[in-house]
Amino acid sequence: MESLNGWILTVILFWPLVSALLVLAFGSNDRIIKTGSTVASLLPLGLSIYLLFAYDFGQGGMQFVTLAPWIPPLNASFHLGVDGLSVPLIFLTTLLSTLSFYYSAGVIHKRVKEYFFLFHLLQMSMLGVFVALDYVLFYVFWEISLVPMYFLIGIWGGVNRNYASIKFFIYTLVGSVAMLLAILGIYFATGTFNILEAAAAQPFADNLTLASLAFWGLFLGFAFKVPSFPFHTWLPDAHTEAPTAGSVILAGVLLKLGAYGLLRMMLPTFPIAAVYWAPWLVALGAIAIVYGAFVCVAQTDLKRLIAYSSVSHMGYVVLGIGAAATVMTPEALATVATNYGVTPENVRDSAAMAINGATLQMFNHGIITGALFFLVGIIYERAHTRELSAFGGLAAKTPYFYGFMMVAAFASLGLPGLAGFWAEFFTFRGAFALVPYWAAFGTIGIVMTAVYILYRIIQNVFLGDYDPARHTHWTTVDGHHAEGPTDVATFEKVTLWPLVIGMFVIGVYPTVLLLYFNTSAVELLNFVTGLP
Repeated sequence: MESLNGWILTVILFWPLVSALLVLAFGSNDRIIKTGSTVASLLPLGLSIYLLFAYDFGQGGMQFVTLAPWIPPLNASFHLGVDGLSVPLIFLTTLLSTLSFYYSAGVIHKRVKEYFFLFHLLQMSMLGVFVALDYVLFYVFWEISLVPMYFLIGIWGGVNRNYASIKFFIYTLVGSVAMLLAILGIYFATGTFNILEAAAAQPFADNLTLASLAFWGLFLGFAFKVPSFPFHTWLPDAHTEAPTAGSVILAGVLLKLGAYGLLRMMLPTFPIAAVYWAPWLVALGAIAIVYGAFVCVAQTDLKRLIAYSSVSHMGYVVLGIGAAATVMTPEALATVATNYGVTPENVRDSAAMAINGATLQMFNHGIITGALFFLVGIIYERAHTRELSAFGGLAAKTPYFYGFMMVAAFASLGLPGLAGFWAEFFTFRGAFALVPYWAAFGTIGIVMTAVYILYRIIQNVFLGDYDPARHTHWTTVDGHHAEGPTDVATFEKVTLWPLVIGMFVIGVYPTVLLLYFNTSAVELLNFVTGLP
C-alpha cells in the first residue's frame, strides 16, 4: 500500500498520456478506440476514488507527495501532492472524463482517432493542474489544456466553430501571459518555483505596489479561465459551438482550474494584496451572479442559456473567495472581529464557510452543469436545433428526458435536497457575515435563476401543448428519421445516472464533500492569519 501511495499521483497523471499514445498506435478501428478509451479511463477514476478514502483528515495538508529533480538550472521540480481542495476535484475530473468518453463513443463518428487522442491529452492536462506543486510544472499543464480544447471546438464544433475556438484560445492565452509574468516575479522575489515555499516566503510583503501587480497578474490568468465578469465573453461562444462532451468538460472542469488557482496560489501567496483588493473581487463575483442570470432570461438558444448560467453560478465562487479575502491577514481579521464584537475565531469560521461555499460550488457546478450540457446534446442529436421556440409539450413525449432535466434544473436553481442548495447556502452564510451589502445584491441572482429555469427551460421546452408541426425533423439517436420526439437511449441514461445520483447524495449529505473542503479552508485561513 505504501508503494501505491508513492506512485498513485504519477499513475493518475500520466495514464491518460499512455492512453493517448495507444490510440495513435492501435487506432485503425473506431470501435476499438472508443471501447478502449472508455475502459482505460476507468483506471484514473478508480484511483481517484481510492484517494477519496485514503486521504487522512486528521493529518491534513499535502499528502501522497512525489518530489524529484526536473530542471535543475531553473530550480524546477517534478513535485506532486494533493490536499482537501484538490482530492474532490481530481475525482470530478476523472468522473466527467469517463462519462464523456462513454457518451462520445455513441455520438462521435468523424475523425475518431484524433478526437479521443485529444480528449486523453485534455484529461492529463487538467489532472496536472490539480496535482502540481511547482509553478513551472503547473504552467506547463495549464498551457497544454488550451491546445486539445482548441481543436475539439475547431474540428468537432458547430457552424461558428472557427471563430469560437480562436476566441477561446486568444482570451485564455492573454490571461496566461499575465500569469506567467506574475510567476516570474514570484520566482525572482523568493528564488523558488515551489508553490508552497513561495507562499510561505510571502513575496513583496513590504511593497504593496509590487504585490498588487503580481496579485492581479495571477488574477487575470485565473479570471479568464473561471471566467469572472467582465472576462467571460469567450465562454458562451465556446460552449455553444463545442461538441457535447467538450462543453461538459469545459464547464465541469476547465472553469474550475481558474478558481482552484485563486485558492491554491493567489490568496496564500499575496494575503496583504488580497485584503486590499478584496472589495473588487467581491464586486466582480456579485455582479457576475446577477448579470449572468439576467442574460439567461433573454436567451433563445438552450445551450447558450446554460452557458450564461455558468457565468452566474461561477460568480458564487468568486463572491465566496472575495468575501474570505477580506480577512486574509491578522490585522484585517482582528479589525472585523472588533467591529462586529465577536472573536477572531468566529470571523475565521465565517470566512471558512464562504470558502466552503465556493469550493462546494466548484464541485456541484461540475456535476449539475455537466448533466445539463449532456441533456442539451441529447436533444440536439435528435431535433437538430436548440431554439427554445422549436420545443414545447415534451414532458409527455419524453418522460425520461423530462425527469433528468427536472432534477438537473432544480439542482441548478438551488432547491433544498439537491446539491446546488448547499453551495449557495454556505457562500451566502459566509458572505453576509463579511460583506453583507454585496451579498444582499447577489441574492437578486437567485430570484432570476428561478425565472430562467422555470420559465425559459421547464415551461418553454416541456410544458404546454404539444405541436407535431414543430417536430417534423426529429431523428432517433442513430440518425434515422422519427415521427416525433424520441426519449433518452440506454447509453445516455447510463451517462446521466451517476451525475443525478451525485446531486441527491450531496443534497442530502453535503458533509461527504465538506470533510475535504473545510479541512483545506481552515488550513488556508490559519496559515495567513496565524490562528492555531
